[in-house]
Amino acid sequence: DPSRKVLAIDADPALAGALALGFRARRTVDGIRNDLIARVKEGAREDLRQMAEALDYEVMAALEERSNLAFLAIGRPEQEGCYCQVNEILKDIIGSIAGNFDYVVIDGEAGIEQVNRRVMEMVTHLLLVSDASSRGLNVVKTIKDVADRTVKYRHAGLVLNRIVDDEEAGRLSLPPNLPFIGRVPEDGAIRSADISGTSVLALSLSPALAAVG
Repeated sequence: DPSRKVLAIDADPALAGALALGFRARRTVDGIRNDLIARVKEGAREDLRQMAEALDYEVMAALEERSNLAFLAIGRPEQEGCYCQVNEILKDIIGSIAGNFDYVVIDGEAGIEQVNRRVMEMVTHLLLVSDASSRGLNVVKTIKDVADRTVKYRHAGLVLNRIVDDEEAGRLSLPPNLPFIGRVPEDGAIRSADISGTSVLALSLSPALAAVG
């Protein structure tokens, strides 16, 4: 629905979401945080109000927008010795920005780190994605178990990705405590877009996008 405003937050340090959606991620939230920490270490005197205002402005400036879609990259994982106070202010700012959108989609990195880092403390829908490998399905089960303890969510479900055919899907042993939502087929158009660095949103004929729809 083009009338709905969507915020896409890329919480993967590899910034795969930026490439897939056609954004450049020139500035990341973690880069903004590190710049502020450097200023504090150099002796800059900023009270909490000034710090929050500066971060608010810089995070808003880091938003990339196109039509009804806005994009924000979190950046690399937190480094040792980070300032927790700055991180808390940043989380508040991101929450405030999210309130201006109808939908917020967070793309987390593969594995449980995105849950442990508490990037997604509160979500309405927790979508866990796995390919057909037993390793991937085991990771999904682990993420669900960790999320049950650390994330406040309303609904959770499993999406199978890069599935070849019905026969392959029928052989999989899915986690019993995770509702199955659907599957996305293996798609040469997506593979070609990944190779060329083309946004998936630019594809006209794609079985994978059709399946998601």
